[in-house]
Amino acid sequence: MNRPNERSVDNDSASIQVHLTIMQNVIQRMAANSASAKTWCVTLVSAVLVIVADKGKPQYAWIAMLPTIVFAALDMYYLALEKSFRRSYNEFIDKLHANSLKASDLYSVELSGNFIKLLFESIQSFSIWGFYVSMAILIIVTKKIAIG
Repeated sequence: MNRPNERSVDNDSASIQVHLTIMQNVIQRMAANSASAKTWCVTLVSAVLVIVADKGKPQYAWIAMLPTIVFAALDMYYLALEKSFRRSYNEFIDKLHANSLKASDLYSVELSGNFIKLLFESIQSFSIWGFYVSMAILIIVTKKIAIG
């Protein structure tokens, strides 16, 4: 009797399509979470700067750096997860095309790659540093020029 992880899978199986759909949905959610992090960051930084300007306390403008740092870290985490799921998805597709797909490949999704390495790769992404460095520069300029 064959164990489930030793059986091969028919490439036209509906379970393969469902598995691919689930993985695509997870990847899409990670991208949406990354966009939400940026949206919330802009909202919170803007609110802090408006309150600081309204109260006339420019020394408190640095508080706006806190959500920038927190959301940058969160965004890096989501981008690293997204990259890992994309790699796992691509490995699954490669196995599918090579006709080496086993039933065990459908049971679980293993994140691909060293996650710490993926986090450092995420820092290098323009979608991370480009946005959050710009946000930090905006905070500095607003403190120096607009607020005082």
